[in-house]
Amino acid sequence: MDATPREDGSGEGPPPAPRPVLRAAVVSDYVPHTGRPRARWLLFGAGVLFGLSAVLARLATLGGMSGGQVTFVRFVLGALAVSALFALRPGTFRPRRKGLLLSRGAFGGVAALLYFVSIEHIPAGEATLLNNTFPIFAVLLSLVILDERPTFHLVVALLLASAGVFLVLGGGGVSVGLGWGEAAGILSAVTGAAAVTSIRALRASDNAPTIFFAFALGGLLVSTPYAFTAWHVTTAGWAAAAGVGAVAFCAQLLMTEAYGALSVPEAALWQQLTPIASYLWALTIGERIGWVTLAGVLLGLAGIVYGSLLGHRPREALSREAQLAAGIPAEEP
Repeated sequence: MDATPREDGSGEGPPPAPRPVLRAAVVSDYVPHTGRPRARWLLFGAGVLFGLSAVLARLATLGGMSGGQVTFVRFVLGALAVSALFALRPGTFRPRRKGLLLSRGAFGGVAALLYFVSIEHIPAGEATLLNNTFPIFAVLLSLVILDERPTFHLVVALLLASAGVFLVLGGGGVSVGLGWGEAAGILSAVTGAAAVTSIRALRASDNAPTIFFAFALGGLLVSTPYAFTAWHVTTAGWAAAAGVGAVAFCAQLLMTEAYGALSVPEAALWQQLTPIASYLWALTIGERIGWVTLAGVLLGLAGIVYGSLLGHRPREALSREAQLAAGIPAEEP
């Protein structure tokens, strides 16, 4: 039998094994077990910070800013912060899936603006309640687009957490009409769901700062017209708006990072912490908490804990090669 020469010309021997062809990075059902606890802590931190951001936004509007102006300041500061990060850490900005980045920026920016527009037309509790229906739309979108199927336990947990949010925001007595403010609140939920679905798909290929940069650009695009309106803002209003930009920047990075390890349904469940945290932060500016609201907080937290313990599907550990074949980045992009 004739010996087969090696490709490198170094001698004779058996032909080298063919290299596996890796398909394009996609969202996989596999998630390293050690990554989930970290992602949940990240979303916990994001929820706390997003809640603080909502209270600061309220203080900014009390200081003379409109909702659109708060949105503009938030995204200006966010864009500056992430640009500084790129300058300090060259190579961090690595856009790969430009179409999805565009989707993340457009949907996220519109969702943020619509939420503030909704607050301008209807009570903040009602607007926040409508906006926080986004997990329902996110689960549906992730099911259709990413084929992420929630477990029965996760669905139950999401219903429990949503019921808790309803009690927190309205004390069980919120009434919803059908005006422009309500429409903006619902559309903010739909576009927000599309945004987080884009994040989940992007986390297989793009890092959190790059994804946030796309979000900041989208937010700037939709909120820039508000920069040309009259500004009659107090010093406290400017300080609160600056706080919104700083806190929301940190919260967005934590949330985006977490979506690399959790499915959309479970991540959406954890994001129900935001309205709960927002209400608890509001205690620091003189708002009171009643028994119904306290029950809502406990119910929401119970739903999150229940979903985290029982909501995920068991998965077998995969080798490094199997992870690559499934399209999972070997290391943080």
